[in-house]
Amino acid sequence: MTPTPQIYLSFNGDCEAAFRFYEQRLGATRGGMFPYANSPMAGIVPPDWGTKIMHGSITLGGMTVAGADPLPEQYERPKGFRVFLEADDPADAERLFNALAENATIEMPLQETFWSLRFGVLTDQFGIPWTISCAQAPTPSS
Repeated sequence: MTPTPQIYLSFNGDCEAAFRFYEQRLGATRGGMFPYANSPMAGIVPPDWGTKIMHGSITLGGMTVAGADPLPEQYERPKGFRVFLEADDPADAERLFNALAENATIEMPLQETFWSLRFGVLTDQFGIPWTISCAQAPTPSS
């Protein structure tokens, strides 16, 4: 059996807000959202952490993106990876980039490059790093 790769993101207490944002802005479909309250982990989280997400998921472009709010002392800001979204056309790349850009840190504005019709890099308001791209159409061979 071949494993199915998925993305698992860590949030700093705002997993549910982030997933709602991705639903609204990127057209993701909401999956299950399981808060710490009423779970076997309810007793080990801080009192104000019961509504935080122990495990949740969305589907984005046919792929499951899961995530959680780890305990505050276990949270580490995401690093060493980016969620990569490949658009079919430049207008779609611009829509995706602009959707994620609200209150984001823009590392590379969306632009045409020698390898892509549009390419941009940002870290969204939830601390998740993204790369948006629209591949260059292949040039015909001579």
